[in-house]
Amino acid sequence: MLILIAATFLLAYAAIALEHPLKINKSATALIAAGLMWTLFSFAPPPGPHGVGELLGEKLQETAAIIFFLIGAMTIVEVIDAHGGFEVITRRIKAKRLRSLLWVIGVVTFLLSAVLDNLTTTIVMIALVRKLLKNHEDRLFFAGIIVIAANAGGAWSPIGDVTTTMLWIGGQITTLSIMKSLLVPSLVSLAIPLLATSFFLKGKVVPPAPEKGAKGPMTSPFEKKFIFFLGIGSLVFVPVFKTVTHLPPWLGILLALGILWLASELMHRHKHEDDKAHLTLGRALRRIDMSSVTFFIGILLAVATLSATGQLPAMARWLDNAIGNQTLIVLVIGLVSAVVDNIPLVAASMGMYPLSTYPADHFIWEFLAYCAGTGGSILVIGSAAGVAAMGLEKIHFFWYVKRVSLLALLGYFAGAGAYVLQYRLLHH
Repeated sequence: MLILIAATFLLAYAAIALEHPLKINKSATALIAAGLMWTLFSFAPPPGPHGVGELLGEKLQETAAIIFFLIGAMTIVEVIDAHGGFEVITRRIKAKRLRSLLWVIGVVTFLLSAVLDNLTTTIVMIALVRKLLKNHEDRLFFAGIIVIAANAGGAWSPIGDVTTTMLWIGGQITTLSIMKSLLVPSLVSLAIPLLATSFFLKGKVVPPAPEKGAKGPMTSPFEKKFIFFLGIGSLVFVPVFKTVTHLPPWLGILLALGILWLASELMHRHKHEDDKAHLTLGRALRRIDMSSVTFFIGILLAVATLSATGQLPAMARWLDNAIGNQTLIVLVIGLVSAVVDNIPLVAASMGMYPLSTYPADHFIWEFLAYCAGTGGSILVIGSAAGVAAMGLEKIHFFWYVKRVSLLALLGYFAGAGAYVLQYRLLHH
């Protein structure tokens, strides 16, 4: 039965990796895999249906903590976007040369991704670049750098990348430790591609012609700024809430969402229903990507089966015996995350290495957060940010391989080297 469970997972994993050629949504695959794997587990001799039900309840609690957090964060970002709040950033970018603009975009993306998340930041920054650049080839290249910067910025923040968030919520890393440990490696992984690009990127910024009859969000400058700063403040509040109260992050994000909802209702209470319909939290909740949320539910529950059946700890022992070096093992996991989704990879790693043996802020967890977060930039399909950029700017897989992959790979290894060197200097 355990072989059947593992085979189901591998088939599902292959279908998720080949989502585009198969034209089957990965959410459907993940949900079917989760249902089938737990059903097969219930027929295994020990612990029987009753024991499996209890295990499933425990794993569901862990999964729900991540899902509640994601829904809350995604909704807050949608509210800011609906109010045009991101114009607070976009109007301050004045670069005239492509090289200067690339550095500005890279740094802003890096910082914004640490506060929001890499997927949302990619969407916002690509929308910004469309307002700044006319030439499509320039925009494609900028989109590639945005992917690298968003993944690098998300890796060192507990709320910047889904995989880092998973490790944070799971108790594998703590807020201040991960930020101190990964800030320099993440900066290095961005700085190397930017420096390399500076040698061959030339030309002036040519803005697109203004669109006729284009209308922005019907909100005042005060409303844009108020919602932007309240929304960003709400997201920053969550790690503080967790540190002070020791309560789970999902409760903090729900509290923050409630406060933002109340403030929005009070702000727009005198407006006509038609004027405020697109600004409400109810509209924002309808706009969040529920397909991604259901994928997270399915894949996390599927991986939880492998953990519950003891197959992941067995895989960890096999990797230790086959490779033997933890640094190399985590580097390989990061490289593999360029080919397949890093969420199930990190979820699997969390089950492979128990907290009793590898406590919070252990080398393996911090290095995993870096490698899984930045390794996905090497291929355009390796991260949520890459997939979003691919869809928004119509980036071809092999165009990305030719123009961006080598830059991302150089940054990945440079940042990994920086982390290992930093760790050895601090711990020896």
